[in-house]
Amino acid sequence: MKYSISLVCILAAAGDAAAQQIIQSEEHTFRVETFATGLGVPWGLAFLPDGRLLVTEREGWLRIIGTDGAISPPIDGVPRVRVEGQGGLMDVALHPQYAETGWIYLSYSDPLPGPLGGMLSYTAISRGRLQAERLVDVEVVYRAPDQFYTRHSHHYGSRIVFDREGYLYFAIGDRGQRSLAQNVKLPHGKIHRLHDSGGVPADNPFVGRDGAIPSIWSYGHRNPQGLALHPATGQLWAAEHGPKGDELNHVRRGLNYGWPVITYGINYDGTPITDQTHAEGMEQPQTYWMPSIAVCGIDFYTGEHFGNWQNDLLATSLRFNRLHRLRLAGTEVVHEEIVYQGQSRMRDVQTGPDGAIYLAVEDPGRILRLVPME
Repeated sequence: MKYSISLVCILAAAGDAAAQQIIQSEEHTFRVETFATGLGVPWGLAFLPDGRLLVTEREGWLRIIGTDGAISPPIDGVPRVRVEGQGGLMDVALHPQYAETGWIYLSYSDPLPGPLGGMLSYTAISRGRLQAERLVDVEVVYRAPDQFYTRHSHHYGSRIVFDREGYLYFAIGDRGQRSLAQNVKLPHGKIHRLHDSGGVPADNPFVGRDGAIPSIWSYGHRNPQGLALHPATGQLWAAEHGPKGDELNHVRRGLNYGWPVITYGINYDGTPITDQTHAEGMEQPQTYWMPSIAVCGIDFYTGEHFGNWQNDLLATSLRFNRLHRLRLAGTEVVHEEIVYQGQSRMRDVQTGPDGAIYLAVEDPGRILRLVPME
């Protein structure tokens, strides 16, 4: 994919501690502010109706950031997690009728003691209600059978999104066991769909198929760490890691996205994974990145401040410390721009209720805010 890099970075005026940079992108000029500092490894972002920001930290903490950037102590009542490798507390999302239900959803690496010692884990989803600075009424929405738990501490997937009908979608990576992504009798390397309370919808594509996992919505995924719903069409989109080649996919019911039978990626040591990039019955990505940008969280912009970016997809890059903007025509990616090049890994992006763009950034852990120049 060819994309434009049309950035001009100008240091802010001396004495202005908040405005760090002014960026001239193709369609908007904006400043980059540090909104909040003092986090560990921020992983997921979700705004509460009152404008406060929920942030997960991979270390196992959930915090609330006030509209003034003040960070709360860790929220009590969060499920225990296995903090190892890529594992820990990961995504956070609000129920689509949050004002009525109060449910907050969390994805995490659920720990299980191994039969020979040590700790196993697998992706799990729980929900709870926020009461002061504590989660109450916590209940498990999704937990895989013990037989699928493994010592592997990577490729959890773990993003969460709700569609317009209130169905819950979440990703589970292949857990480092590539071929399992093609087997619908296993939950690895899949995007799953459930009712908000954890039940399986009767119209899921593999319901009733002998031995198949009924929560599966699509399969053949490596490690999706970005999920987003298109605000105009309701389409589900997923961004997933390579290796050495990442994909953006339009995710649809029951389809096979090819991993590891077809891929544009190669192994980290430079050797081929497969000589196939196409195969009958397997979907092509809408775009892919070679070399890998280590694509992570994604969000469609829906605010008012960046008016020329309406419904454009924002995608974070862990490897190159970037924020990408992709323009779609239907399901075709017709243009891509790197709108911001930072100094450290960018893990998630969300449109704020104020129309600004918020970025979860690592090393050191902090939240950045992109605000258009008036």
